Amino acid sequence: MLRILFMLLVIAYSLHSYAQPVSTVGEGDSVTVELQDTLVRSAHTISKVRKTIRGFDRLQNDYIEPQHYELTVMGQVTRNFESFRLSSNGQSVMLAPDQNLKIGPYFGWRWFFLGYSFDLNNIGISKGGLLKEIDLNIYSSQLGVDLYYKNMGHNYKLRDVNLGDDVDCSRLEGISFDGVKVSLIGATAYYIFNHGRFSYPAAFSQSTCQKVSCGSWMAGAGYTKNVLDVDFNKLKEVVESNLTATHDVRLDSGMMFDRINYNDFSLSCGYAYNWVFARNWLFCASGQMALAYKTSYGKTADEKDGFDIHKVNPDAIGRFALVYNNTRWYAGMNVIFRTNNYHTSRFNAYNVFGSMYAYLGYNFWLKKKYRKKE
Repeated sequence: MLRILFMLLVIAYSLHSYAQPVSTVGEGDSVTVELQDTLVRSAHTISKVRKTIRGFDRLQNDYIEPQHYELTVMGQVTRNFESFRLSSNGQSVMLAPDQNLKIGPYFGWRWFFLGYSFDLNNIGISKGGLLKEIDLNIYSSQLGVDLYYKNMGHNYKLRDVNLGDDVDCSRLEGISFDGVKVSLIGATAYYIFNHGRFSYPAAFSQSTCQKVSCGSWMAGAGYTKNVLDVDFNKLKEVVESNLTATHDVRLDSGMMFDRINYNDFSLSCGYAYNWVFARNWLFCASGQMALAYKTSYGKTADEKDGFDIHKVNPDAIGRFALVYNNTRWYAGMNVIFRTNNYHTSRFNAYNVFGSMYAYLGYNFWLKKKYRKKE
């Protein structure tokens, strides 16, 4: 111990002696002092940033079990459900794809989760038939961010067509319609208020384990851009070729457009509850009401300049999850759905979309502080 103390004194004296000649140089001394101040300020800033980042994952261990592992791999099966209903002057047409299964691998590191999925029924189709989806999720106990891109493909069909009370449209039900393309890109961020006791990631990213039932209020913001391309000439031909022989009908011009672009800016508030009904088991129900500022623009067949919509409407977001997680293995099912409404004097558009996920995952690369315990 005395030897270590003596060495420290020698080092301190040496540093003092080394610095002494520099202090005799006026300009050099000011540069040295300025450099030292800069380093001190930088170290202080880095320390604050580190504390802030660590604070995002601060939680109460009596309620939440932290993640024991650095990395995770997961296989996921996804079923999307979506529909677009267009209506104008008493006529309506719903377009919806077949609910095909998708599968894909996912990889996670701490807060980050990245994956890719593809449609099993459309493998090998080269001309836009491949249904693609890319998701990037960043989760912590306080904050969460979802970034997503979806390309819906060409597998839409006519559903629930109504062209008048006296028109039998049953012949149109289920007819394939390749004149529609849909793409979706968006981002959502949310804040969990009771993040010390309630874990949203335990339900939707499997990065923690909820030990005691608990709930929390949450608030968020999001942006979604949805593009719907419809070849109205093809739609007109399909409708009239199948019904003209039995009925003299014409598709209303209000539903005949080339493209509609939807932009949705939203602020949301809601409540979520994690119910721990058995050891390692969790059921979560979450509901949010969103006040959305919506803009959309497009052009119908009888309009030269097209239409432009700017409205504020309420939307709803629902999330449900059933999870088993013993920190090493996890499995479960999630359901998420959203609704959007757009109205003009010429037509109405009602959009419902959501997803159901079933997954099985494995955590590995144990964190240092848990290595001795296991």
